Amino acid sequence: MSSSSATPITLALPKGRLLDDALPLLAASGIAIDDAITHDDSRRLLFASSMDGVSVARVRSFDVASFVAFGGADVGIVGSDVLMEFDYPELYMPTDLGIGQCRLVVAESQQNAHHDDPQKWSRIRVATKYPRTCTRYFSSRSIQVECIKLHGAVELAIELNLCPYIVDLVSSGRTLRQHQLVEVETIAHVSARLIVNRVSLKTKPHAVQAVLRAIRDHITSVEKKRVAS
Repeated sequence: MSSSSATPITLALPKGRLLDDALPLLAASGIAIDDAITHDDSRRLLFASSMDGVSVARVRSFDVASFVAFGGADVGIVGSDVLMEFDYPELYMPTDLGIGQCRLVVAESQQNAHHDDPQKWSRIRVATKYPRTCTRYFSSRSIQVECIKLHGAVELAIELNLCPYIVDLVSSGRTLRQHQLVEVETIAHVSARLIVNRVSLKTKPHAVQAVLRAIRDHITSVEKKRVAS
C-alpha cells in the first residue's frame, strides 16, 4: 500500500454482501483494499487502500449514508434502499454502480397468499427495516400501515405471528422460500450507489474527484466492452 501527501479522504463501505460486490469493482478501478477488510472477525474498522490518501471505513450498511452525510466519511458505497429510507440532502449521488442488484418487496406467507388480494388492502401491519419507505409507499396507495421496525430476522415476524406482512430486500428469493414466504408486491428495484459528501466535494475536490474518476472510468470501460461484444 502506497503513501503520499495527497489530501486524505475516507471511503465508507458497508459490511455484508454489498462489500463482496464492491471490492472487485474498486480493485479494478485502482483502489485495492487491505484484504483484512473481508475478515468478519476483525475488530479493525479502518483499512488502507492502494490509492494515495484514501483510507477505508467498514461500517454497517445503514450507517454508510450517515457517515458520508455528516462528514465522517467523504465518499461511500451504499444501496439505494438506504438512500430511500433516509433521504439526506447533504449527499451527492453521481453514479449507479450496477452492483448489489436486488428488490425491496412486500412478502407474506404462502398460505395467506392463496386467499389474499393486495388490491383490497385498506389497513395492514408490516415488519421492516424500512418504516419511512413503507409509510410513503402504502400512503401513496391510500393504505393505512402500521410499521414495526426490526433490525434483523425480519422473516421471523410472520412465523411468530408478529404481523402478516414484511417488507425486505430480496435477491434470489432463497431466504423467503426457506421461511415459506412469497413476494406479493415490488416496492423498488435496488442497486449500489456511489455517494459523496457535498462539503467534501468543495473542500477536497481533487482527492474526491480522483476517486470518482477512477470508478467512472472503469464502469465506462466495462460498458464499452459489453456493447462491443
